Amino acid sequence: MSNSNLTILSVISNFVIVILKFIVGFLTGSVAVISEAVHSSMDLFASVITFFSIRISNRPADDDHPYGHGKAENIAGTIETLLIFVAGIWIIYESMNKFLNPHEIRFPGLGIAVMLFGAAVNIVVSRVIKKAADKENSVAMKSNALHLYTDVFTSLGIAFSLLLVHLTGWLWLDPVIAILTAFYIMYEAGKLLKESFPPLMDKRLSPSEEAEIKRIIMTHQADFIEFHDFRSRRAGAQEYIDFHLVVANNQTIEQAHSLCDVIEKEIYDFYAKAQVLIHLEPEQERILTK
Repeated sequence: MSNSNLTILSVISNFVIVILKFIVGFLTGSVAVISEAVHSSMDLFASVITFFSIRISNRPADDDHPYGHGKAENIAGTIETLLIFVAGIWIIYESMNKFLNPHEIRFPGLGIAVMLFGAAVNIVVSRVIKKAADKENSVAMKSNALHLYTDVFTSLGIAFSLLLVHLTGWLWLDPVIAILTAFYIMYEAGKLLKESFPPLMDKRLSPSEEAEIKRIIMTHQADFIEFHDFRSRRAGAQEYIDFHLVVANNQTIEQAHSLCDVIEKEIYDFYAKAQVLIHLEPEQERILTK
């Protein structure tokens, strides 16, 4: 199944779950259920954003975007995480009102059933999307999978809280569980923001990733003198790597070019969507610049 079809699946499943949660939330009067409906609404909106961001990021480079459109995924991932923070703040506000002014929850069994149904659907869809996201190294799809995965835990938690309220009559449990749910999803959003936002500032790849790329280059050390000015960055699912490669004066252009082709191919084996730029320098040029 293609990435676009996976995001369509996410949109459809989220739409059905959101409608059910809102209906049941108002029927039961549970702020936790309504809060979870808002959370799922953010998931729905996130799925829509993911769908369009993937379509945009997959466009080839053009005159206006010579480096491609990969950062569309990072923008989408950042927007999605900010939406989670907004939802979390709203849930806490509504829960505090409910805590100060508690009222009985109606039809708790219906609320429990909808929460369990939503959890079951999302755990299947999130696993499918997460597998595809890891394969494609897609930030937007990872963000979407996280939305759905957190929905599984929050839905199960709220189902449990509804059961406890029904068995004990402790109405304060409903807003307390909702507040804990809000803090959890905001914590998860914070972790994702650390992944989606830095590429917008052209942050370099991780030390371990750069070390592996440099290791690949150094396996051909016998065929060049040195390399320097190594740089890297990530945009969406693409990596951009460039460096200067110093070769001996007696090497022909064909020999140096073939060496670059070999290095590039091995880096592509490590990063299938990488864009590699190697600037060749003759040994004499290095001597003159020192």
